[in-house]
Amino acid sequence: MPPPFHPPAPRATLAAAAGTDRLRRRFLFRLASLPLLGAGALLSLTAPAASGQTAVASAAPLALVLGDSLSAEYGLRRGSGWVALLAERLTTRKPPWSVFNASISGETTAGGQTRLPALLAEHRPRLLVIELGGNDALRGLDLVATARNLEAMVTAGQVAGARVILLGMRMPPNYGRRYGEQFEQMYRDIARRRQCALVPFLLEGIGERLELFQPDRIHPTEAAQPLILANVWPALLPLLGRG
Repeated sequence: MPPPFHPPAPRATLAAAAGTDRLRRRFLFRLASLPLLGAGALLSLTAPAASGQTAVASAAPLALVLGDSLSAEYGLRRGSGWVALLAERLTTRKPPWSVFNASISGETTAGGQTRLPALLAEHRPRLLVIELGGNDALRGLDLVATARNLEAMVTAGQVAGARVILLGMRMPPNYGRRYGEQFEQMYRDIARRRQCALVPFLLEGIGERLELFQPDRIHPTEAAQPLILANVWPALLPLLGRG
């Protein structure tokens, strides 16, 4: 069942993007260890817990997370989002993994596709987590273009040698039943064609619980973050292998 919470008008985004794409890329590549805060947007880059040892981090297998505000700790304390919790958990693996969070609030699939080649070349991830598409729908962007962008990102990750997991979303009922079904099926179709891992709905078991959302009724609270990780973990775990 789709979540009962009601987003703003379709043209609203999950959060406003911070500055121009050029500025976002500049901060992304030059301030890899610092959070970027802007008016209604943020970028969190999560290193392994208790790391600080660049030699160890660089040798560890790396997971790259490419998402929007749901993965960028929008409205949360730094280090409390589900990606940060994932990074903590992955440090207990043998060998330990590192995590680079390239998520940006307000990001679309077009923006993600534009940034991904440089991220793949720089970080050479063993695992690529793609959490995008929600802002495309909220902006009323063409669903065909969204699907094309997502599939291109999955393909690029696979060509680069990364195992890929796609995190799906659902649209509230006020977007119409037909559109909601097409949007949800889009993720399934891409995962089937590209043979990649899939989490059908990132907010499964969370969307109907209004107490787990911030006042905007779009972004989950800190209390919801462990639940989001619990949704992702079963599909992600088999991709870790032995590193």
